[in-house]
Amino acid sequence: MRKFIKWFLILFGAMLIIGFLGFKVIKSQTKQYSPEETVQYNNANNEIEIYYNRPSKKERVIFGELVPYGEVWRTGANEATTFTTKRNISVAGKPLGAGKYTIWTIPDRGQWTVIFNTGEYGWGVAWGGKASRDPQLDALQAVVPANVSSNVYELFTITIEEEPLRMRMNWDNTVVDVPLE
Repeated sequence: MRKFIKWFLILFGAMLIIGFLGFKVIKSQTKQYSPEETVQYNNANNEIEIYYNRPSKKERVIFGELVPYGEVWRTGANEATTFTTKRNISVAGKPLGAGKYTIWTIPDRGQWTVIFNTGEYGWGVAWGGKASRDPQLDALQAVVPANVSSNVYELFTITIEEEPLRMRMNWDNTVVDVPLE
C-alpha cells in the first residue's frame, strides 16, 4: 500500500510540474502574438496606469467581424485590461473613485460603451468565448464617439493624451477617445 501511495504522489507531482510548464509555454506563445503593454501617466494631481495586451490586425476586418458590434469585448487580448487611478477622477463626465478596474467595451459603428468594472478576472474570456465580465460589478459605463481614421493601426494601442486629458484607443481604422478629468 505504501508503495502505491509513493508512486501515486510521484506521478501526481510530475503531472503538476508538466502542467505548470505547459501553461507557461502556452502563455509565452500567446504573449508573442499579443504583447503586454503598460501605459503610465503621472502629473502632480494623479497617477494612472493601464495594463493591456496588444492584438494585431493581420489583414483581418476587426470591428464588426473579429470584434462583433453590440457585444462586450475584453478590450485587448489575453488578460482583461486593467486601469488604476490613485485619485478620484471623472470619466466622460461621470465620477470614478480611486482604485483598480478592468476595462470592457461594447463597440458599435459610431459609438462605444466603455465600462469600468471592479472585478478581477484571470483571463478576459470564459470557455465559451464570451467576455468573462460580471455586469453586477460595473462601477461606471460611459458612451463615447468612435471615429474613423485615415490611418490603419496594426496593433491595438491605448495611450493617455493631454490637452484635453483622455484615454485613446486605436485599432484598425478606429479611434476612440475617452475624456478624463
